[in-house]
Amino acid sequence: MAGRRRPVTGVTGVVVRLKLSLVRNGLRQSGGRRAAYVASAVVTLLFAVLQFVGLVALRGHAHAASLGVSLVAVLGLGWAVVPLFFPSGDETLDPTRLVMLPLRPRPLVRALLAASLVGIGPLFTALTLLGSAIAVTHGAVAYGTAVLGVVLGLLVCVALARAVAAANIRLLTSRKGRDLAVLSGLVIAIGAQVVNFGAQRLGTAGLGPLDPVARVLAWAPPASAIGAVDAASQGSYGVAAARLVVTVGALAALVALWARSLTRLMTAPDGSTLQAAEPSAEGRRSGRAPGARRLLPDGRTGAVMERGLRYVWRDPKTKAAWVSSLAIGLIVPVFNAVQGTGSIYFACFAAGMLGIQMYNQFGQDTSAFWMVATTVSSTRDAYVELRARALALLVITLPYATLVTALTTALLGDWARLPEALGLSFALLGAMLATGAWTSARFPYSIPQEGYKNVAPGQAGLAWIAIFGGMVAAALLCAPVIALTIWLNVSAGGDAWTWTLLPAGAAYGTALTLLGLRLAAPHTATHLPEILTAVSKG
Repeated sequence: MAGRRRPVTGVTGVVVRLKLSLVRNGLRQSGGRRAAYVASAVVTLLFAVLQFVGLVALRGHAHAASLGVSLVAVLGLGWAVVPLFFPSGDETLDPTRLVMLPLRPRPLVRALLAASLVGIGPLFTALTLLGSAIAVTHGAVAYGTAVLGVVLGLLVCVALARAVAAANIRLLTSRKGRDLAVLSGLVIAIGAQVVNFGAQRLGTAGLGPLDPVARVLAWAPPASAIGAVDAASQGSYGVAAARLVVTVGALAALVALWARSLTRLMTAPDGSTLQAAEPSAEGRRSGRAPGARRLLPDGRTGAVMERGLRYVWRDPKTKAAWVSSLAIGLIVPVFNAVQGTGSIYFACFAAGMLGIQMYNQFGQDTSAFWMVATTVSSTRDAYVELRARALALLVITLPYATLVTALTTALLGDWARLPEALGLSFALLGAMLATGAWTSARFPYSIPQEGYKNVAPGQAGLAWIAIFGGMVAAALLCAPVIALTIWLNVSAGGDAWTWTLLPAGAAYGTALTLLGLRLAAPHTATHLPEILTAVSKG
């Protein structure tokens, strides 16, 4: 009797069940993870339902189409960006896990596309698309277009996420990809500020300002799907058909790009199978420093500055802190200036945010600080070390604070106050460098290399004293320059002398920096073992 052959299961069904199994097994790992997942799902669904109801309530509103098109465009941008920052959020986003299986790219594309429709994100997207479509649908043709548009819009979103993930999977699984994950919080924070700014403008001006933007976005997938529904509701069937063709074309292009990336990933060798590259000619040259290193001074000062700048570029925690400070230092004064509620003195926020990077200088070295400690045998060595670290910060902070101040001044049109704003910024920066050097020597703490914590357990008190205590001290040290600024602005004829605040602030900030370094150097030289112990706890 011939053996009965087992039915062949389709790839799509297997991959969908795999996705469900991954979600289910992930929730089994701990009660906390289950609680977090359920809580986030409930909050997301609640927001999605409320948003859906709000969009439906706008049905018949003059600007409902503009809001729906803009909202779907932002949603599509989110689908394109999220895989770059959260590659570990979905195990099936990594196609390299399937390279050893006998699967063809096109069936795998269909299977992964179906698996992409499982989850809270696709449900949220479907509700947003459905609410936007209902808000603009009028007439039988429009209803038929809406059904097709919602399906196409959802498929474009998930295909976009998959195509981006597949094209960048080598990056996302490398160290640079982990750097992107560390910086994801920054992108979310900046995006929240942009959304808040836009909401405030819409709250005062209404939805009308969205109309010109929406007319452009209505031709950009996936927003073109909602644009097609709106055009069909207005009787512009040719425009509706053209926008649907654009949406279908985008979906086909994304699927093709995705399939091509899968083929390359499953057939092309990666870096682990290739021979190491030959050393560059630049690296073989002796006695010549590459790139910007030539601009740094010789000796210990140049070496320490180069090390500090390399931390900024290569270390994920240091990079995240710097980029956050650079972004927030620009957002606060510029956004307030654009809204008409800002002041020229808000530009000092950039110097303050960047000055924070001087605090806990030794903590960023972690246990590797012992290599620095072996080179410090005197107060002079400690002074040169601290001075070089401050100079490395100034390479970035000084031009950046100047740029932000000039940009804020230009937006406000208050060029007469530029010298005093720069003087205050330079004085504040010098005060923070001084207090940062002093607190780095007396209140060092460890920065864990793994995870998202910036302070090792048991050292939170040290971090609070170092950062907030130092910031308060820096503000008090700036009191003379602040008092001089107020006096010149309120006294008769003082406006003619406000330009002196620029050289006065720069000189005062320089003097504070040198004084802080002088006071911190002796303690650093004599307490190296204690500092090493504190920064190595993480």
